[in-house]
Amino acid sequence: MRFVVLGAGALGTVIAAYLARAGKDVALIARGPRAEQLAQKGVTITGLENFTVEMEIVDQPGTLSSADVLILATKTHDTAAAVDAVRHLKLGSVFSIQNGVMKNAQLAQAFGNDKVLGAVGMLGGSVQADGAANFMMANPVIVGELSGPISPRVEDIIETLTAAKLPAVASDNILSEEWSKFVGWLGLSALSVLTRVETWKFLADEDTARVAARIMRETAQLPRHLGIPLKAGPPFDLEAVTSMSEDDVVALLNKRGQAQSKTAPAFRQSMLQDVDKGKQFEVEETFGYTVREAKNFSLSVPTVETCYRVLVGLNRMQT
Repeated sequence: MRFVVLGAGALGTVIAAYLARAGKDVALIARGPRAEQLAQKGVTITGLENFTVEMEIVDQPGTLSSADVLILATKTHDTAAAVDAVRHLKLGSVFSIQNGVMKNAQLAQAFGNDKVLGAVGMLGGSVQADGAANFMMANPVIVGELSGPISPRVEDIIETLTAAKLPAVASDNILSEEWSKFVGWLGLSALSVLTRVETWKFLADEDTARVAARIMRETAQLPRHLGIPLKAGPPFDLEAVTSMSEDDVVALLNKRGQAQSKTAPAFRQSMLQDVDKGKQFEVEETFGYTVREAKNFSLSVPTVETCYRVLVGLNRMQT
């Protein structure tokens, strides 16, 4: 099975490196100085494990012709250009581990509905100044058919990922998984940029956790309106987040923050990592999408919209 990973940020690098170390056929598409760095020095992983592996680094996607599985791991604001660069590929399957819930429709438009799988990338990491990908949280990659039932191709992908020592599970309700991640991610990402601190710190604080709770509860109206159930269970039990009192949700988030202070004390959300590096961060495809869709459905999301306006301004100031 040939994998092509499009995007050499933290998650794309981790996935490609683990597949390559396991002897799988994988190419990592990178660009500019990042591609040159990886080609010359190898792909280095630190954190939960430490290793360097040589692998195929591609800076000209037009040289590729096909892949059994294409994994999209770029930032959401780079999606259009990234997809255009690989639109010519003959594919078996394609899925995105990007943040947000716009990705499946974008992939279907480029490659056809039958090629697209739903997916959630729950791994946590960051690209360090020396180019290494620091792998901090080994949460699973979740993959599933958009139609529901687990298929042989999903099983094959999960088997390959787990054989490469990457945590991965199949889902028979991937839309629930995607929306559950999105609801939680939105609450965490806004606070990460507004506070500029490690994730556990704003979760463990009662006031900042309350803002995160309100963002999650407002955003959760969208999947509810669409008839998509949110996932029960860790890390945030988003089914409970929508039904508990606000004070109880704050207590739940505080408990999560206290636990993360021990398991991943240095972890900073991907959006904050972009801010730290002076890069554009993911606003329109995430917060903007939520505000626009809420308006279409006449749903009230005042906290999300306030954060959206602040984040748009901050993002503009990054340029």
